[in-house]
Amino acid sequence: MGILSRFKDIMSSNINALLDKMEDPEKMIDQYLRNLESDLGKVKAETAAIMAEETRAKRELDECNEEIEKMQNYAQKAVLAGNDADARTFLEKKQQLVNKQASLQQAYTAAAENAAKMRQMHDKLVGDINELNSRRDAIKAKVKVAKTTEKINKMTSSISGSEASLAAFERMEAKADRMLDQANAEAELNANAPGVSIRDIQAKYDAAPSSAVDDELAALKAQMGIQQ
Repeated sequence: MGILSRFKDIMSSNINALLDKMEDPEKMIDQYLRNLESDLGKVKAETAAIMAEETRAKRELDECNEEIEKMQNYAQKAVLAGNDADARTFLEKKQQLVNKQASLQQAYTAAAENAAKMRQMHDKLVGDINELNSRRDAIKAKVKVAKTTEKINKMTSSISGSEASLAAFERMEAKADRMLDQANAEAELNANAPGVSIRDIQAKYDAAPSSAVDDELAALKAQMGIQQ
């Protein structure tokens, strides 16, 4: 049957596996539900047609069985009436019906199996749709939470990069502070250094006047009435 091959994936499908394959479950879940609803309409129509075929095959088989039983009864009545020719006619008709019965039974068995498969397919599809409908809101909520978490993770990664830049900036600032402190210390040392070197002082004493000159200077001051 064509319908069985067209919808064999429905029988083997698994909702969780199908959801895992969706690139964006939030967008795809509604589309998948629409597809299932469309499939359900087709399966329902085909199931009804196959069930009708099963009913027709069953009716033909029952009618054939009734005719066989009827020919058997007529043959018995003909024998009781002593009319073997009529009994033979009824038995020949019965044999024809028995041969037909075999093919009708085969057709009914196949129709019943197909109808059972279609009912199973229909019931599974209805169950899948009901399950997916009941889980749709929960699935969408999970997708939103996942997207929010992903966004937070990206922001956290960016913040980590900013923290690394801030740490590098702080290291440069500390280095600049050390350089400034060193420069200030050198300036302070330079400011406190004496203006005359030790060699200058030594030269002054090396060039000091002799004691004879000092005596002459004292005598001069005495003549001029200058007290020392």
